Amino acid sequence: MNATALPFGLEEVDPDLVASLHAGMDEVEKALRSAVESDYPFVAMASRHLVDAGGKRFRPLLALVAAQYGDPTASGNVAGAVVAELTHLATLYHDDVMDEAPLRRGAPSANARWDNTVAILTGDFLFARAADIAADLGTDVVRLQARTFERLCTGQIRETVGPDAGEDAVEHHLTVLAEKTGSLIASSARMGAMTSGAPGPVAEVMAAFGERFGVAFQLSDDLLDIASEADMSGKTPGTDLREGVRTLPVLLALAGTDPAEARLRELLAGPLADTAEHAEALALLRSSPAMVAAREELARWARAARAVLEPLPDLVEGPTARAATYALAALCDAVIHRST
Repeated sequence: MNATALPFGLEEVDPDLVASLHAGMDEVEKALRSAVESDYPFVAMASRHLVDAGGKRFRPLLALVAAQYGDPTASGNVAGAVVAELTHLATLYHDDVMDEAPLRRGAPSANARWDNTVAILTGDFLFARAADIAADLGTDVVRLQARTFERLCTGQIRETVGPDAGEDAVEHHLTVLAEKTGSLIASSARMGAMTSGAPGPVAEVMAAFGERFGVAFQLSDDLLDIASEADMSGKTPGTDLREGVRTLPVLLALAGTDPAEARLRELLAGPLADTAEHAEALALLRSSPAMVAAREELARWARAARAVLEPLPDLVEGPTARAATYALAALCDAVIHRST
């Protein structure tokens, strides 16, 4: 990964930490490609599809940052990071089937290239590979993996079913984000602490940080989809809006009562297949109070993530731990500013 800059401005943190993360991510990339190999060439090709498409690799990177609180060279660190990324990739295959998405990371999705059956089974194959690697790391890691998978499934079901009668749509949405995105990012951070042998309280801090940061991370992505003029979010701006995906700004706008926002609520209440109406809705949403409120909610989650780091200096001392804590705090700042 040496040719690729670390995401979210992590290149700017401690040089020794940056070098360690680059070296670790090189090993993760090799192990990831090895993990998706199969004796059946078609399975190997389908499994490599999203690996080859790239991505931030944020979850394994976070696991390696968390490993700085224990032994950064422990043999299980890379394997744990690979478990996190394989689990993430598996969910993407399944998500694309449920969303009927034609593209993923700028390339045809697996369901578009082949079909839904291949995409679902490839996702299952990656879950199996992740579980196999986790088994070599011990029962605690297997249990973490299983409980994370449970929360991922619960979040997807919760999103599919929608809010219960009388349930606040915004609170429901934030719960979905915590389960669908926050849970795996929390698991990745906890994984790094566990595989490196960091103290138990550090693993708890890492999990709490990861869950809060994960929600902020997803909110930031959703805001980028609306606010970006160029293809900053990995997809055409306004894609969620066109597809009828109700992210936080949309939910906040629909819940509003200001007569000046009536036209925006009218547009958001229906399908936006018409190009002119989509452009109008996107422009109105960008300048709406709902966007301001959504950015405030993002900042609240990022600040909450940063706040849980406060006990770390008392739990682990030394320059490596200080550099890791600084890096995690920097992530909180970066996730706020990337969507403004």
